[in-house]
Amino acid sequence: MKELKKEDIKSIFPKRDENSNKGNFGYVGIMGGCIEYSGAVKLANLSSASLTSGCGVVRLIVPKEIANGVMPYLLEQTLFTIESKDGHMLFKKQEIDKALEKLKALAIGMGWGESSDNSKILSYILETKDIPVVIDADGLNTLAKMDKGILNRTKCKVILTPHLKEFERISGYDFEDIKNKPEELAIKFAKQYDNVILLLKGHTTIVTDGNEGYLVRKGCSGMATAGSGDVLSGILVGLLGYNKPNILTVAAGAYLAGIAGELAEEKLNDISMKASDTISKIPEAINIIRN
Repeated sequence: MKELKKEDIKSIFPKRDENSNKGNFGYVGIMGGCIEYSGAVKLANLSSASLTSGCGVVRLIVPKEIANGVMPYLLEQTLFTIESKDGHMLFKKQEIDKALEKLKALAIGMGWGESSDNSKILSYILETKDIPVVIDADGLNTLAKMDKGILNRTKCKVILTPHLKEFERISGYDFEDIKNKPEELAIKFAKQYDNVILLLKGHTTIVTDGNEGYLVRKGCSGMATAGSGDVLSGILVGLLGYNKPNILTVAAGAYLAGIAGELAEEKLNDISMKASDTISKIPEAINIIRN
């Protein structure tokens, strides 16, 4: 695999035409949250994660019962609510269709919790939509319980973003084997599915579609804190609003998050850093990549 350098990804962050409008850079959606974990989706969807990564519009899609709790945290995002019960989304085809209208990309799973309807929602999206879908956190836990054959039947380009333990759940590989040979097993897993890009988080992040691959050696120990994975998902879906859903775009997201985290740790320290500190450094990180 090739180690990703900033020169490889400058094309992901082009200078914008003066006559551009928000529609040129994509509507993206972030679907998640539940009564227990609404905070995670707030963080993942702060405008400085997805919008500052460059998409035109972010639509936050949450269970109706937590909408009032999420609303005060919204800045430039829009809000769409899904009918819910006990703080968890219910599977309603018409509502899901409406929630995903006009979207160029979707991230799903952050703070989603566990619900029997989650697998119905995820299956419906994968089987009927034709957009890039970033699956993270509880979205991965949901997928782990489903028939993985759906990853070959789907019309979507699927981006999976597990850490090692989540990868064990979705792949069935032994955790120690994954630790000892992460590149080999990442490639082996991704090669089984035509429409999957795997981003395996770690000290070195591995991004592969089973044929090509990148190693991303950016990031720091200060990012080992709650919400850092949510920030990465926000960055990824932001980039997918105006870039092709390929391994270079996904690797660029990991690289951008890593540089932003390093800058935050440099300003603060490895103990005190929060995920929101990484978000605050995204603009500076983009300047570094561009220059």
